[in-house]
Amino acid sequence: MADPLLKIEGLHADYGGVRVLWGIDAEVGAGEIVCIVGSNGAGKTTLLRTISGLLPATSGRVQFMSEDITQLGADQILARGIAHVPEGRRLFRGLSVRDNLLLGAYLRRDETEVRRDLDYVFSLFPVLRERQGQDATTLSGGEQQMCAIARGIMSRPMLLMIDELSLGLAPRLVERLSEALIEINRAGMTILLVEQDVMTAFEIAQHAFVIETGRVGLRGTAKLLAENPAIRQAYLGM
Repeated sequence: MADPLLKIEGLHADYGGVRVLWGIDAEVGAGEIVCIVGSNGAGKTTLLRTISGLLPATSGRVQFMSEDITQLGADQILARGIAHVPEGRRLFRGLSVRDNLLLGAYLRRDETEVRRDLDYVFSLFPVLRERQGQDATTLSGGEQQMCAIARGIMSRPMLLMIDELSLGLAPRLVERLSEALIEINRAGMTILLVEQDVMTAFEIAQHAFVIETGRVGLRGTAKLLAENPAIRQAYLGM
């Protein structure tokens, strides 16, 4: 069996002096869509922030392509191929859609390929091409999420991490974004998705982890977890 693209072992992390992650173990295989689900405050966002170097790990290890990246800074982790689309989009006010997208490629020097990737994300989200000169923060919520995802793609990552894909969005937009993630994944990009909409997450992911109070409570294929009575009761009300 091939080594996982991302491997997390015994990961602990604190936020504001309070322990949030308690010995997380998880793996993400190359070419997969893996989702992390759980209730508010379970530690999902903290986990992504720790993987991407925005929050230091207290103990444990994060490996990417068999390299220990636990102590690396966020810029070093991005340079190795992990891009993080944060909760709330975090677009740059006063900058156009195009400039926000190009900032995603700020570590790259392959200008021809950057232009090619810009055309790719415009084909993926045509509304961004139409509004490329508009202040990105004046877009609708769904369009801002498209811009944030496209900005992540512009770094040409091997692993794209997305925190709360569907937050505050209408079901039709969530469906469109889900289709885009499937298309991105088919093009070869591995995706780690944090999502409160459990049904949406299970529909697009191959594997899933359920985080409960900073620990992995359940793991398995998305299909099997979607059929788990405890999951259906806790998260789907069924």
